Amino acid sequence: MEGIKVYISNRQKEIKIPSGIRLLIRRTCHAVLEMEQFNKPAEVSVSFVNNRQIQQLNAEYRNKDVPTDVLSFPLGENGVYDLNEETGAYMLGDIVISMEKAMEQAELYGHSLRREVGFLTAHSMLHLLGYDHEQEGLEAVRMREKEELVMSKLGLERDRSYVLEE
Repeated sequence: MEGIKVYISNRQKEIKIPSGIRLLIRRTCHAVLEMEQFNKPAEVSVSFVNNRQIQQLNAEYRNKDVPTDVLSFPLGENGVYDLNEETGAYMLGDIVISMEKAMEQAELYGHSLRREVGFLTAHSMLHLLGYDHEQEGLEAVRMREKEELVMSKLGLERDRSYVLEE
């Protein structure tokens, strides 16, 4: 498999980015591309933002005026991506992660921030590659299975259900 270049920027100050998170994101992106047999050089941009920033993006691009955990902005369609002439890599798109929301969800689900950020990255990478869970059904199930497969490969298995007790 060709390499992936992951550009990471921190645009928030609320949550300190733990050491190792940037490496985890790069490993997650690589694992998704390997699983999907995307054997071309690739580029992805990942930005850490706060809830206010992601809410603005969610309102602007999805008409949902609420904060969300992650947004994906694919640059390709039907498996066709623009080529960065300078690097020779295919530009897959942008991932935007709310670190505040990731921290909230890690606490809510009882797992580490590392697992949450890894999961959100895998989820978003699958969106960049054309997967969509918005219609629920089989595509959503297939996407969840792939996310968990990547998490297992990275040693970040789920140790309990996402279903919250009443």
